[in-house]
Amino acid sequence: VVDVLHPGKATVKKSVIKERLAQMYKCTADYIICFGFKTLFGGGKTTGFALIYDNLDYLKKFEPKHRLIRLGFLEKRKATRKQRKERKNRQKKVRGTAKTKVGSGKKLEKATAKWFTSHNCDCHLY
Repeated sequence: VVDVLHPGKATVKKSVIKERLAQMYKCTADYIICFGFKTLFGGGKTTGFALIYDNLDYLKKFEPKHRLIRLGFLEKRKATRKQRKERKNRQKKVRGTAKTKVGSGKKLEKATAKWFTSHNCDCHLY
């Protein structure tokens, strides 16, 4: 837990807190993660959390993905809204653990095309 006293000043930036902690504990600021800072009403005191890792490998191993994305170690992969909705509706059609295996809709289209050709249907897929 990190308590920062800053009477008469605005809330201190996390980068400044990182540098100050790096000086105190004799390590580099790259290995320090600061998060969850809340300023008390009226200002003057801020409380938050900081974690210091031995190296970047441990940092990448133990930090949650959302913090790694925030720090720039991971890239956020976000599908478009339409793709997310289509995937959700495809997941409704399967049960149990198969929901995690539902991917893009191309496999479903190929499967239905095979079914139509094997049953000699005069239908066209668009």
